[in-house]
Amino acid sequence: MLIRKIEVFLRHTRMPPTKFGRLATQDPRFVLDLRNGRMPRAETEARVEHFMNKYRETTGAY
Repeated sequence: MLIRKIEVFLRHTRMPPTKFGRLATQDPRFVLDLRNGRMPRAETEARVEHFMNKYRETTGAY
């Protein structure tokens, strides 16, 4: 599930959920909405996965 991957990413990078939402989807409420049951479209899910992978590559985060 995407929210679990995001939660792990947030813990490892110590990134606030609102910053993650702004950077990954231009929506600061994105993570909160997922926590409350929002189901992202496949395109959004792919964009978020891509963001997390690129962030790890460029910053060396875990």
